[in-house]
Amino acid sequence: MYSKVFLITDEVKNSEVFSKILDYLKVEHKIVPKVFSSSKVVKNSNDDELYLLYLDDEKIKKFFKNNIDKNLNIGIISDEICPNAIKNYNLSTDIFESIKDAFNKDLLSKIDLLQCNETIVFDSVIIGDMHGINKKDYNERSRFEKLKIFFQNFKNLKFQNYNFTISKDQTIKTVAVGIKVVEHTTSSANTTMTGDLSINDGKLNAFILVPTSILSYIWYLIVILFYQKLSLMSLPKSLGLIQTSQLTITSSDVISYTLDKELFDAKEIKLKIFQDSFNIHLGKDLFGKLNKDNKEVQNKDLIDLDILPKGEIKSILIDGKIPFIKKASEDDFKDVFKNLRTSARLTYPFLVLMILSTLLATTGLFANSTPVIIGAMILAPMMAPIISFSMGIIRSDKILLKRSIITLSIGVFMAILFSCFFTLLLPLSEVTPEMQSRIKPNLLDLLVAIFSGIAGAYAYSKEEVAKSLAGVAIAVALVPPLSVTGIGIGLGDYEVIYGAFLLFNTNLVGITISSALTFIVLGFAPLKRAKVGIIYTTAILVLISIPLVISFEQMVAKNEYYEKLSTLKVVASGTNQIELIILDVQNHQEAVLINIETTSKGPLSSKDYQQIKEKFESKIDKQVIIEVVSKIVVK
Repeated sequence: MYSKVFLITDEVKNSEVFSKILDYLKVEHKIVPKVFSSSKVVKNSNDDELYLLYLDDEKIKKFFKNNIDKNLNIGIISDEICPNAIKNYNLSTDIFESIKDAFNKDLLSKIDLLQCNETIVFDSVIIGDMHGINKKDYNERSRFEKLKIFFQNFKNLKFQNYNFTISKDQTIKTVAVGIKVVEHTTSSANTTMTGDLSINDGKLNAFILVPTSILSYIWYLIVILFYQKLSLMSLPKSLGLIQTSQLTITSSDVISYTLDKELFDAKEIKLKIFQDSFNIHLGKDLFGKLNKDNKEVQNKDLIDLDILPKGEIKSILIDGKIPFIKKASEDDFKDVFKNLRTSARLTYPFLVLMILSTLLATTGLFANSTPVIIGAMILAPMMAPIISFSMGIIRSDKILLKRSIITLSIGVFMAILFSCFFTLLLPLSEVTPEMQSRIKPNLLDLLVAIFSGIAGAYAYSKEEVAKSLAGVAIAVALVPPLSVTGIGIGLGDYEVIYGAFLLFNTNLVGITISSALTFIVLGFAPLKRAKVGIIYTTAILVLISIPLVISFEQMVAKNEYYEKLSTLKVVASGTNQIELIILDVQNHQEAVLINIETTSKGPLSSKDYQQIKEKFESKIDKQVIIEVVSKIVVK
């Protein structure tokens, strides 16, 4: 219980509400408070004294400013005159309930105060337009109004230059659409932020909106306007965050901002946190949240600004030319180009891995072992010089092109040479199913190569996803087709040589053009500069696609035949039931060759075979040649 209570108010002392407050204090708490105006400046304060504020928002701020850092115990009487204070501290909206909470020492907590240009902030400071975060009444709007706001935001997307000076004399120069600064989040506030910002951690929280592409901006709007949730643990790519004790924001232009919904203009905005300024009786929800979180105060500033644009991108955004996909910065380009130059070089490790992966793949192909072949795919170093080659094409970089072509050519030669030599040493000549699967490429294989090229280029441009390159290598399988080509040379089988080498070239061209286009989209080269290289590569792709289209059409036709013939499982011949299993279907110009397996109780006659042939011809309406593997069941 407090021994002394000071009622701070500027209300008319004979008003009805004021009289009820005094009566309530006398009856419920046996206290007659001393009454002072909001201009009261406290000289000394004791732990057993309570300052009960019955003021509007502006006068509460004035009292706070006059008595900051004096460790006063404060209770706020809720009334319609102080809506921002009620929301900020989650106070009860009932006057007498808020007085009851003001005497409840279990709800007493130290709080920080946010000050902006010498003015106390209850809600927030918003600079520019935060495109959704500052739309407090958004949930109350209809779907049509929400969509209207969504599309209107594109027209209002304007960037401004800002300099952020943090407490440790660290200055960051960037551009932004909007900035929102808050001290903490409350459960009663209609906020889009999830993940509580503490009221006593000694930090202000500045959210900086910098959409560097149309796609990232659309995702930001969806998160803010439709999901209405913004996780502090995983902010959208368009949003940066600074958590610090003081922050100065300047710009070459006048800065327009709102402080608790009041409009101001300034050339400089100084934001500062006064830590543990007062002891305030909070609302039950906010106090319970503090106890639940029990977070330790961090002394270090948090600066999550990886999304901020650098170099020429800032000028592009200021001019209002926001790209569809984020363009690579100069730093990104330097890192990627350095890695690709290294990857393009012919080195001893490259040759060793090329030989080992070839021998491993050749062994797996003869052993018909998928796991061994996958191991060879992971070990193969072919992906790196191909990605370097695609960058060389779009950048017209002769050095990069020359290095990557030399490395690729020697790698291909080594793979074919060692697989051929290894085949000649082995006493095996059977073309296994694993080999057969790599001698009839079609459009599906080209699609695999294209998607793999996109993934490979993206992985090289993003350090955080570089670990996915092993998966890309498995998907595209560059070394096994070369090994099969070498096996075909060793066996003297021209059909194997042609099919396998066509598959390798399909992969090579597909990866090259798709990764080149990906680099262009990511902003690593202008389209004008890459035009010639893309035209040549596309022409080669078209040529390679001709046999792939033919092969794909054959596969489609084969699949259609399978579907038509799948219903024919049993043929009756007298008392003998002949069970049929279709092993393979090959569509030739004059007839369809069908390999089947028959199971019957006795030997089949030529009449039986003729009957089976006629059944097939009736299903596909084309001449049929059958090859039969016959099984007889003996009981």
